[in-house]
Amino acid sequence: MPFVGLTGGLGSGKSTALAALARLGAATISSDAVVHELYGSQRVLDAIRERWGDDVIAPDGGADRGAIARHVFSAPAEREWLEQMLWPLVGERIWAFRVEQESADPAPKATVVETPLLFEAGMDGIYDATIAVVADESVRAARAAARGHEAVDERAARQLSQDEKAQRATFTVRNDGTEADLEAALSSVLGKLTASR
Repeated sequence: MPFVGLTGGLGSGKSTALAALARLGAATISSDAVVHELYGSQRVLDAIRERWGDDVIAPDGGADRGAIARHVFSAPAEREWLEQMLWPLVGERIWAFRVEQESADPAPKATVVETPLLFEAGMDGIYDATIAVVADESVRAARAAARGHEAVDERAARQLSQDEKAQRATFTVRNDGTEADLEAALSSVLGKLTASR
């Protein structure tokens, strides 16, 4: 079955696209959700507390992602340390998910991994195909602001432009309209992916 990387800029609607792909019969996983899970693990909590102190631990005992963002987004060495710790763990979890889906019955139409920094991290080579979700800049800015993202400018600066993502992706899907429009476009992409197998 096709192994697909889904990406897009901040506020482009990657999570909405991932949910639509799940409704269309794909097995889906979000690398951000995996990171969120890892932030609840004792191994990661111990490492970040040792690195940055108690201010990165939330009152409930989990990781305070806002505090972590403040440490890493303006300090490349800190971000690199965090990524070097997390990315191998994320890779293991995604690989296990892929293997699990290959023996699923019924088999999903595709296995899709939402990976925000797919091209930036050089991960596009592991996928059979990639999908870039793009949207008008004003739409993206409004969505990002509505979600209260920490350090939006720093996050955006780390990413390739939408045009570059679109040029490098196997498929590009616009997300300026309704959710139904997005789902229809993704249904077409899934059809092409499964037809080519």
